[in-house]
Amino acid sequence: MSQPDLPNDPGPSLRARVAAIEPALTAIRRDLHAHPELGFETVRTAGIVADELRRLGLAPRTGIGRTGVVAEIEGGAPGPCLLIRADMDALPMQELTGLPYASSIPGRMHACGHDLHTATLLGVAAALLAEAPRLRGSIRLVFQPAEETSESGAEAMIADGAADGADMALTLHNRPEMPVGSFGLTQGASTAACDDFEVTVRGTSGHAARPHAAADPIVAAALMVAGLQTVISREMNPAESAVLTVGHIAGGSTHNIIPDSCLFRGTVRSRSPAARDRAEAGLRRVCQGVALAQNVAVDIDYLRGVPPLMNDPALVARAMQSLAAQFGTAPRLEPGRSFGAEDFSYFTERMPGLQLYVGAGQPGRDDRVHNSNYQPDEGSIGLGATALARLAVDLLS
Repeated sequence: MSQPDLPNDPGPSLRARVAAIEPALTAIRRDLHAHPELGFETVRTAGIVADELRRLGLAPRTGIGRTGVVAEIEGGAPGPCLLIRADMDALPMQELTGLPYASSIPGRMHACGHDLHTATLLGVAAALLAEAPRLRGSIRLVFQPAEETSESGAEAMIADGAADGADMALTLHNRPEMPVGSFGLTQGASTAACDDFEVTVRGTSGHAARPHAAADPIVAAALMVAGLQTVISREMNPAESAVLTVGHIAGGSTHNIIPDSCLFRGTVRSRSPAARDRAEAGLRRVCQGVALAQNVAVDIDYLRGVPPLMNDPALVARAMQSLAAQFGTAPRLEPGRSFGAEDFSYFTERMPGLQLYVGAGQPGRDDRVHNSNYQPDEGSIGLGATALARLAVDLLS
């Protein structure tokens, strides 16, 4: 069977296809927004995604990573596999927007725009199906649960084979700080590694009036907390910035007793593997050194979480060219500054990857994600779908 002729420039046809389905994508987004689901509980959302993919003629696989969905678009010739991922889960917070399609579930809200991302990737699927004959390779659509939770949906989907055989990966994130119609890319790390620590200082209890007969874990913990600030300010290369924050401390039960133990917890954010290793080593050394000096014992539980999301330089360069060709203006290219975490980084540990920022700011609003009144511009759905579809076509043509 002969393949249909496709224009050399895919730009106009991609734009037209997405424009034709944009009202439907907006309706899907509003439905998802009104019915937010948390973590791995994205059962209804995954069902809607799978039904839409079947309506397009695809054969989605469900239950990947517990509640994720995966579908493949085969190109007209052999070639690499390009994975494109969208996250689906909401946040445990009350919505205060007052919109007609506001969350119908108390204490849950799509305040990070994952409803936008899900609708956008459905638009990418629809746009790329007609372009499949020109593609050398395949597209893997990955709809992921549990990006906002400590137990990563990306890890769960990868464990179920979602990344097997993929050669490169793309994702998007809406940015309310950027006006709708604009795009952004970062060089190097797009987001930071997110590690957690818990330090337990063990001393010897005693009367507050006789501290010489005790070993005070509170004083030792205070010295550790203060000393940890020098790990960042005096040990880290300013070009490899990191953040170390103690967010919880607890010890003792009353005013006149030196307790047996004191505990503090915190987080470390870093933007390169080298900075990540240096921060952990510094934390351990400071805590152990203070413990030795103060004649107490210390237990350090350091949990490495999401790694930094590293943008591949070749994919960044290609995205700059593709989006400039599609929209007439290149994306804004800037050094990475975010210390937020994003578990798409588990995909980019395994293959070259890229996170595209899609402007979603409405004129006259000063929005931010994870805010109970967050109202992104829905025009970002069609624009994001067009951008990712064009980049996919250019990477596989």
